[in-house]
Parts: sequence; C-alpha cells; structure tokens
Amino acid sequence: MPRYVYDFDEPADGGRDLLGGKGIGLAEMTQLGVPVPAGFTITTDACRAYMASGGQLPEGLEVEIDEHLARLEQTSGKRVGDPEDPLLVSVRSGAAASMPGMMDTILNVGLNDAAVDGLARRTGNERFAHDSYRRLIQMYGEIVDHIDPHRFSDALARQEDDLPGLIETFKGIYEDETGQPFPQDAKEQLGRAVRAVFESWDTPRAKAYRRHHHIPDDLGTAVNVVQMVFGNKGDESGTGVAFTRDPSTGEQGLYGEFLADAQGEDVVAGIRTPQPIAEMKGQLPGAFDELVETMRRLEEHYKDMQDIEFTVEDGKLYLLQTRSAKRTAAAALKAAVEMVDEGLITREEAVSRIDSGQLDQLLHPRIDPDATYDVVARGLNASPGAASGGIVFDADTAEERGKNGDAVILVRWETTPDDIHGMIAAQGILTAHGGMTSHAAVVARGMGKPCVAGCEALSVDAQAKRASLNGQKFGEGDVITIDGGTGEVIVGEVTLIPPEINEDFETVLGWADDMRRLKVRANADTPEDAAKAREFGAQGIGLCRTEHMFMAEDRLPIVREMIMAEDEDERRVALDKLLPHQQDDFEGIFEAMSGLPVTIRLLDPPLHEFLPPLEEARDDRMRSRIRALQEANPMLGTRGCRLGLQFPEIYEMQVRAIIRAAIAVRDRTGETPLVEIMHPLVGFKEELRRLRELTIDTASAEGEVEYLVGTMIELPRACVRADEIAEEADFFSFGTNDLTQTALGFSRDDAEGKFLTYYLQEGVLERNPFETLDQSGVGDLMRIAVERGRAVKPELKLGICGEHGGEADSVAFCHRLGLDYVSCSPYRVPLARLAAAQAVLSEAGIEAVSVGG
Repeated sequence: MPRYVYDFDEPADGGRDLLGGKGIGLAEMTQLGVPVPAGFTITTDACRAYMASGGQLPEGLEVEIDEHLARLEQTSGKRVGDPEDPLLVSVRSGAAASMPGMMDTILNVGLNDAAVDGLARRTGNERFAHDSYRRLIQMYGEIVDHIDPHRFSDALARQEDDLPGLIETFKGIYEDETGQPFPQDAKEQLGRAVRAVFESWDTPRAKAYRRHHHIPDDLGTAVNVVQMVFGNKGDESGTGVAFTRDPSTGEQGLYGEFLADAQGEDVVAGIRTPQPIAEMKGQLPGAFDELVETMRRLEEHYKDMQDIEFTVEDGKLYLLQTRSAKRTAAAALKAAVEMVDEGLITREEAVSRIDSGQLDQLLHPRIDPDATYDVVARGLNASPGAASGGIVFDADTAEERGKNGDAVILVRWETTPDDIHGMIAAQGILTAHGGMTSHAAVVARGMGKPCVAGCEALSVDAQAKRASLNGQKFGEGDVITIDGGTGEVIVGEVTLIPPEINEDFETVLGWADDMRRLKVRANADTPEDAAKAREFGAQGIGLCRTEHMFMAEDRLPIVREMIMAEDEDERRVALDKLLPHQQDDFEGIFEAMSGLPVTIRLLDPPLHEFLPPLEEARDDRMRSRIRALQEANPMLGTRGCRLGLQFPEIYEMQVRAIIRAAIAVRDRTGETPLVEIMHPLVGFKEELRRLRELTIDTASAEGEVEYLVGTMIELPRACVRADEIAEEADFFSFGTNDLTQTALGFSRDDAEGKFLTYYLQEGVLERNPFETLDQSGVGDLMRIAVERGRAVKPELKLGICGEHGGEADSVAFCHRLGLDYVSCSPYRVPLARLAAAQAVLSEAGIEAVSVGG
C-alpha cells in the first residue's frame, strides 16, 4: 500500500513533486534547525488518488492521518479536542508549482464550544480565544461548505466588538446555510478540511491560473497539517511576510510587511494595513534579529531570493513557509547578477533561473504597478507592452492624428495589410477578431507595439465611429489603455513605465550568448526593423516578408496596377516601376545587417489582399478583377510559389532587386551581404526545381554575387518529402505558423477566441499550438524533414522563422532538433537568446529554479 503522509522531520523520496512547494520547504527548514511549527504533509499522490476516485479518500489515508496526528499530539503535549488545552492545526494547500492565493487554507481547526473556553483559560486571553474561534467558523463555512463570504463579513462589520455574540451569529449563519450545527468533533473538522483543500485544486480560479502559467492539471496539491502558532495573542505577537531582496528591484536588503497582534490572513487578505517590516524591530527586537539571521541562512541554503511567511507568538519566532520569491524581470536580473558577484551561484545557474518570457517586461512600456484602473474587457495578449490613446477606427485617421502628435489606439474588427500606415502611427492596436498569429498580432510584434487581439467583448461600428466594450459605449477620441502583456483593456489613461533595458540585462544576455549553440535571427521587413534587431543582438534576418514592402502609400497603386494588368507585358511595365523601390528596401536592410545573413521570402500572400474590399472598388473593371481572384480558401489557394510559377515575372523582379541591392551595398561599403532567397509554400520538388532555375538565371544576368536558394517548409508534404526537396535547396526554414495550420487543420484566425479557447479551458489541449509549438505533431513533421533533408544534404542549413522561434519551449525543441538558428520578431530576440542558452544548460542538467514554489 502506498504511503501518503510524512512528518516534517522525516526524509521523503519524491521531493517537491510529492510534498509540494510548501511541504518541502517546511521539511527542509525543519532539518536545517529553523524554528518551524510541528506538523505533517499529506502528499500529492493522495490528492491525485482522491480526484481519480471521484472524491473518495484513498484506502489507508485516514489511518495514516490518525497515526501522524497522534505523533503531533505527543510532540506538542496537547490533544486534539481537549477542552482544557486543545491542539489546534492549520490545514494548508501546497502544490509542486506555486499557485499563490489560488487554493485554500483553514486555520484553527480543532476549536469547538468547549475548547474555546479552555483556550481562553489556558492563555488568559479571552478575546484571543474568541477571535480564533470566529475565524475558524468563518473560514470553514466559506471553504468547506461554500457559504457566501458576504454573510460572514457583513456580520463581522456589525459585531466586531462583541466576539462572543459574533460567534453565535456565525454559528447561526452556518446552520441556516447547511441545515446542520457547526461541527464540534475536531477530527471531523480535520477530515472535511483536508477534502476541501484537495477540492480547491479544481476551483475555476485555480484552473484559470494553471492555464495562464502552463501548469499541468494532473499534478494535484499536497496538504500540510501544521500546529497552530498565534500571532493574534497580543502585543508580543504578530505576523508578516518578508523578502530577502526587493522583489521589485532585486536590491539587497530586508523587504516586507508586519502586523502586530494579527494572523496571516489579515496581511494576505488586506483586512488591516500592515507596517513596513522595519517597524518590527522596535516592537519585537529579539524576534526581529532572529528573523534577519534566519533569512540570511535560507538565502544561502537555497541560493535564491526567498519569500518568507512568519508568525511571532509571545515573542517566539516561527517560520510558516519559505519559497523562491516571485519577482519582476528587473529584479530577477539584478538579483542573479549580484548573486554571481557574491559567489552564491554560478553564471550558468543565473542564466537558468531567468524566465525568458518575463524579459518582455523590459522591452516595452508597461503599466505602473502602483496605478489603479478599471478593466473593462480582456482579449488575447497578442503583443507585449502597454499604451494609452484616443480611439480611432480607421488607418487614415490614425495616420493623420499620429502625424499631429496625438496618441491613438487603432480599434478594428481585424486589421488588414491596408491598415499598415495606421498601425505604424498608432500607439497600440485593439481588435475584436483574430488570434495570436493574426495580421494585427504578427505586425504589432514586429513593430514592438502593444496589441490586444480577439477581444470578444468588443463590437465595432467603424462607419458610425462607435464601439462597445462589455456594453460600455465609446466614441472616436475616447481614451483607453491596452496592456498587450495581459490582454486587458482599460478605461481612460493609465500611468506607464518606460522600458528598463539596463546593465544587468546586457550582462545576463552576454553570459547566455557564451553558452548557447543556436544562432538567433530576427523577422524584419524594413531597415528600421533590421536596425532594432541588431540592437537586440540578432545575428541576421531569418525572414524578410517582401509583401509588407508593397503596402507603402507610394507603392500600393503600382502593385494594384500590376494585379489589374491584362497581360504579361502590362504586368512587366508595373513591375519595372516597383523594382527600384524593392531595391532601395533591400539595400537598407543589407546595410543595417552589416554582412550578416538575410533571408528574403519572395511574394507569399494571394493577390486579392492588395486590392480593396469589393464594395470599395473604384470601377467595374476592378470589381471584376476582385471577383476573379476570390477563392473559397485563399490560405490554401493561389499564393506562395504557386504565384511565382504562374506569374514568373513577379519573382524575376524581386530576384533582380535583391541581387542589384547586394551588389550596390558591396560596392558602396566593401561588405558583401549574405543573401538567402526563399521560395514559400513549396510542396513538390518540381516546384522548387523550376523556381531555383528561374532564380539562378535571373541572378546570373545581374552580376556576380554569392547567394543561397531555399524554401520555407510549411506544408506536411514538404516535411515527409524533404529528401526530394533538399536536392534543390541550400536551406530549409520552417514556417511554423502555416505548418501548424496545415498540420492541425486549424485556421488560426478562426480558432482562437472560438473552439480553441474552449479546448484550452476544458483541457482538450494543454497549450495553444500557435503560441507553443505542437512538438508531438508539428514537431514530428519537423523531425522527419530534418532527418530526411540532411540525409540527402548533410550541410543543409536549417532554421525556423514562425513566431514559435521566440517562445522558450519551442526554442528548446529547435535546439534538440539540431536546427542552426531560430528567428523571431525583433522584440523577442533577447528572449530567444536566453532560451537557447537554457536549452544547453538543461541538457547539462542545470534546470531553472521554480520561482515562487
């Protein structure tokens, strides 16, 4: 029979996964000689067995609890239910992954009508005893029997000064709600409290927290039964929370809060306003000095910033929890650098414990953590950062007001390539439709602009210039704030904090660069994007989307002229006008990258995307052309290499512009650009053979310059026939945005905010496959392509240019797969650099510290 219960002073195989974060902390502190109340931990195995059985305690658990409770009675010299001197315990949750505030705790378990009088006599403090009993009834009623908390809080507000009367009121509320008197049997209280903590693992808030933080649903929580120590016994008692370093800045020193004559939930719940931790020194000097010394020992032991909960009872200090502290990105970096300087950790350990996703905080303006604001709606956190501005409903208005110096938020049903000038001018973008890889999301991330996409609570009437958010009406010019890191939409302007790129940031990334194998490139379409990518440490461009260059105000009419052409000769006339514009763009990008590799994808989207909506067409001829280009599923229609084969003059113009630009930059600067010409959407060897021939013939006619010809692998067939395609390719670049769509049969714009949201909420999928690479499905296709491609051509260069290239788990997978580089938007380059180093460290057995465990 499995064992389910361990005393704090007993060794247990399984560590954090078995005992949970709180349990392992209490056990380790006990073994270090830190003052900890006695108690025991019921393991996560027991919780999983309870859930699997539909709410039945596993066989043998109740017997084990009784045995360990008897040991606790012996240790404490008190008995459960003793009316003269009762043993009281807290019942606390503690999962392996930190979920602060998401699960439940019940204090003072074991009190009853008789024991409360005995506790009063024993302590000589009647008020303390009565206050402890009313807390038990309130917490037990809310957590175990799900009584509306307002019934207790309203009564408390009325009778706070009459504790005996309040107890009777609380007992009346309990009996009224449950039909039963408040339980007087201490062991019944304990048993039901344990069940309630198990069940709190599956509360809606806990599920939502796990989804957001990618914590598996099957871990379960441990339950810690801890002898009560009381901070509410008078002036010589108190409770608090303290950090060994400032969790906001990482600065050394003692940070935290303290409340005299209080219990822990008073601090956590904000029932009373606590004092700065330094105030404790004057009130309880002995306990304060012991706390400071204990915190030093714990930080040295765990080699990380600690978050500590403590209680002082009659002048004696007890620690109730220690865990690696949650912290801002700035604090994480500073603490890591200083701990290396102090010799506490190695550089490898420092790099391993930085959350790469957190670095987004440092690269974009963010909301002041001290600000108060009204969240009116939420959407997808599509591009990080925060921005405030007046609402505008069309790109032209955004551009006009932006030129006048106004801060605007572009609010659309969904953006299109036609909106690019407005997106450039706007401070941020909010859309009602679209997902994490929608046009708005991808373009915003590339530009480093905040974006909240797929906000279902948003309805937009662009013609009337009105919007509604959860029923609240807004007009053009009304100010809102969006937080692209959280997906929040906020009424009015909110104070923002500028990016915090500093020396600590550069130091840690420098260490990461020394450790990683994968190179990191950027997806960049303009010289400005390329320069920003270099600033963030990119080692080249992995994806330059040429279609974005066509959307500029001076080019779109020429592109439309090309599309409207009656024959090839007319198309070539228009393409000759576009060529110098393309060449100028490429020259700027080549110069910005200073000889680093640049992968240029030839035209990919279907032609209809460059034409206006049918109802806005200027004449019958354009309307006819729009109808002719319409397709039932354009994502799988006439786009990519299919365009290049059907209209080869388009790709000829682009290749000519690329080669001419490379020669011009070489002649002007003396540095030869490393050019990689990429053909999109190839699924057949013959497609790439013909396009390679077109590329070589066109380039040869322009002059001598070194270049590679390759393809974007974004179709399942391209993966399984990679050996054939590799015969015609110098490189593969995995376009995982489209590969995910074609492999899963998911339309990214239609899935997110609709059935995919349901899938994630209900646990059909654990992660959004457009955010984190589907390693067992899409990843397996990639593995096939790598193995078969390199079997034919061992020197085949391999990279990834989908948005997954900046996500930590996906980067680690690319490292294991043996790719040469990852590529992502410029503002995600630092994240990818760090994640690539952590992939190497993980292979070496240096895993990230579980922050906040």
